[in-house]
Amino acid sequence: MAEIVQQRIENRVPELEQLERVGLFTKKEVRSMLKRATVLEYKLHRLIISKVDFIAYIQYEINVLELIKKRRSCIGYQFKREEIEFSIIARINNIFRRATTKWKDDIQLWFSHIAFCKKWNTKNQLSKVFSSMLAIHPEKPALWIMAAKSEMEDRNSSESARHLFLRALRFHPESKKVYREYFRMELLHAEKLKQQQKELEEAKIDMGEYDFPPEIMNGKLAELVYRNATEKIKGADFILSLLNIATIFDFTKELQATIIQDLQSKYTDDSVTWDFMAKRELEGAVGKTMQPAKGQATDIARREERCCQVYEEGLKTVNTEAMWTCYVSFSLERFKRKTNVPELKEKRLERMLAVIQRAHDLALLKEEFYKSWLQVLLSSGHSEQAVAVAMGATQRFSQSANVWCMALQIVIQLGSGDAGKLFQDALKHVNPKDSLPLWRLQVDWSMTSRSPEETETLFQRGFVSVVPAVSMEMKETYLDWSYRTGGYKKARKAFVSLHESRPFSKAFFTRMIQIEKEQETPKMTNLREFYERALREFGSTDDDLWLEYIREELGPRGQPENCGKIHWRAMKMLEGESVERFTTQYTLLQTGHI
Repeated sequence: MAEIVQQRIENRVPELEQLERVGLFTKKEVRSMLKRATVLEYKLHRLIISKVDFIAYIQYEINVLELIKKRRSCIGYQFKREEIEFSIIARINNIFRRATTKWKDDIQLWFSHIAFCKKWNTKNQLSKVFSSMLAIHPEKPALWIMAAKSEMEDRNSSESARHLFLRALRFHPESKKVYREYFRMELLHAEKLKQQQKELEEAKIDMGEYDFPPEIMNGKLAELVYRNATEKIKGADFILSLLNIATIFDFTKELQATIIQDLQSKYTDDSVTWDFMAKRELEGAVGKTMQPAKGQATDIARREERCCQVYEEGLKTVNTEAMWTCYVSFSLERFKRKTNVPELKEKRLERMLAVIQRAHDLALLKEEFYKSWLQVLLSSGHSEQAVAVAMGATQRFSQSANVWCMALQIVIQLGSGDAGKLFQDALKHVNPKDSLPLWRLQVDWSMTSRSPEETETLFQRGFVSVVPAVSMEMKETYLDWSYRTGGYKKARKAFVSLHESRPFSKAFFTRMIQIEKEQETPKMTNLREFYERALREFGSTDDDLWLEYIREELGPRGQPENCGKIHWRAMKMLEGESVERFTTQYTLLQTGHI
């Protein structure tokens, strides 16, 4: 081991001598660097090696590189790079290779090596790193895409990028991401060639020496990628993703037409196709010409009407929830757009309400649209219809807590219907695990609209809920409500009646502590009782609770001599990381830092 380390250190000597000779480092600094490098080298040759040691060595060498860069800038010396920087860069690459050979599965380590190669512009080494990484991790499509992009962007090699994409497709023949990026790469390459050709023509340079393949320039190679992709992968959404890429480039009009034709001929049974075809009707030069507002509104209204006609045509073929979702989403989006033309706004409102109503009547309206529908109905003054719609939603989505909450809020707001009975119906239908929002809403309603006796009864039902989250929150809310309606005595009575009724939340105890502190003369005996009960429940995990108790004893009402006992108990009860956190915070508290 010592011979290998000695050999590696000796290999550094010429580089260190150059650093001293050209004045970038002093003799003392060079000696220090040699000593530090020796220590780092020995760590890499121990029987049990650590990844941390490799990373530390790499970071040290990178720091040296950065320092050399700064000092070159300061003294204006830019020579001897081969003897200095190139040597260090080669050594860092070698350390990275040793690390990635040992820890092959550490993707982050590979990424760090790639980032280093890119920063220090070692392009040939970059290709080797990607090649080694892909040999070990061919199952990850994202790595193939990254490697191909690097060849295209960093090395300007479209041929290598193409080769990598083709290899990637052997491993991942049905990867949408690989096909999309391959398609994008071919179009980018074509655009780049067109730009180069244009620049040469403008400079009047003979283009005989340059190669501009027509099959690439006119997008035929990209079209071939598209054909292969759509043979392997079916689906309108995938074709549309390729179309969206093609539309970025202005020379792909024919290719776009081909893709749209395929979409219309092969996927007429897919709602995505009809949604795309409908929204195409909005395309145009609206707003580009100086038309009056009313003229623009008329044009927009005409286009929106054509969109609706396409959706209606689609519904004849694809009368599904997905198709109605597209239609409703479009109608809502157009309705929400601002306009100063009342006629257009009214038309959009009328259309949106009609489309949503039809979807609802067919039981094909998704749950998420009911909220928007009800908001529009209420803002338009259609209260009775809003109630009817809300009740209809609860019948269709009877197990949805959100739908019941939405319906109940409307009933309470409008004062129509028996809210109490509706709450009971809701709790019967909704899974108890999802019922907490309903309990919250019911308690809020009861506290503001019902008698204290009825509210008390409701709380009592909540305490015995089989769902811990409901039971705990009801106790917290009950304690707070008792304090607001009956003062300290009632709050204290509520606490005493519940302090043995598990489950508890920490907030139940901290709220009682806060209530005690809000009194004119808080009693320390009561505070101790509350803290002790809280610690009985949460003392093994909550280090903050122990610290709050200690602070209380250090305060004007407490007895500081009790702190030692509390600390001893905390150290016995706390578990895991809580012990370390408590020790740190307790030390800071003792030294006056918190």
